[in-house]
Amino acid sequence: MSRHDHPRLDRRTALKWMLGAAATAAVIGRPAFAALGATAPAAKPYGTDPDLGREYKPGELWPLTFSATQRRTAAALCAAIIPAEGATPSAAAAGVPDFIDEWISAPYADQQKDRSPVLDGLDWIEQEAQRRSGKSFADLDDHQVAAICDDICHAPDAKPGLADAAKFFARFRDLTAGGFYSTPAGMKDIGYIGNTPQAEFKGPTPEALRHLGLI
Repeated sequence: MSRHDHPRLDRRTALKWMLGAAATAAVIGRPAFAALGATAPAAKPYGTDPDLGREYKPGELWPLTFSATQRRTAAALCAAIIPAEGATPSAAAAGVPDFIDEWISAPYADQQKDRSPVLDGLDWIEQEAQRRSGKSFADLDDHQVAAICDDICHAPDAKPGLADAAKFFARFRDLTAGGFYSTPAGMKDIGYIGNTPQAEFKGPTPEALRHLGLI
């Protein structure tokens, strides 16, 4: 197993992350990467009230999309965008590639807008790695990965021939961040506590109560 091969995320968890990240990821502009013929799978939407308390069998929601190569490429790119740091895992190790696979496979208009750009972009990344080094993107060393990413990580500075690749990278980076910071590891990394029991709760401060006119 390579450093970019990780256990698959169960679909119930990936679906929860997808729903949690939707509000963040959907508001960011999408790229216009030239489509290479990717089409949406025939699938039945889960509706407006999915049951997140049950296990879903493979294919019960919708077919997933990534090929084995695309999944490895996505994992390598996720790890480059949000690498491991201290006790915080990389986006790849946190399961974000599975989240992105669920996202682009979902039979909804917002998600389907990302399907072709993500698939075409991952294929471009893989082809570019092969062209530059004769190796798969997932097998490149850190310097080789950085060299490709540096060329497309900032659209205004990208060469004309890399403009579409830069738009793909921007969208993939947004999906990676949206997925990662919907995970327990990502929320912990930014210090988000949420609905977590506290050992001691002192209530509002006197200043806050006076501001509300309660004292």
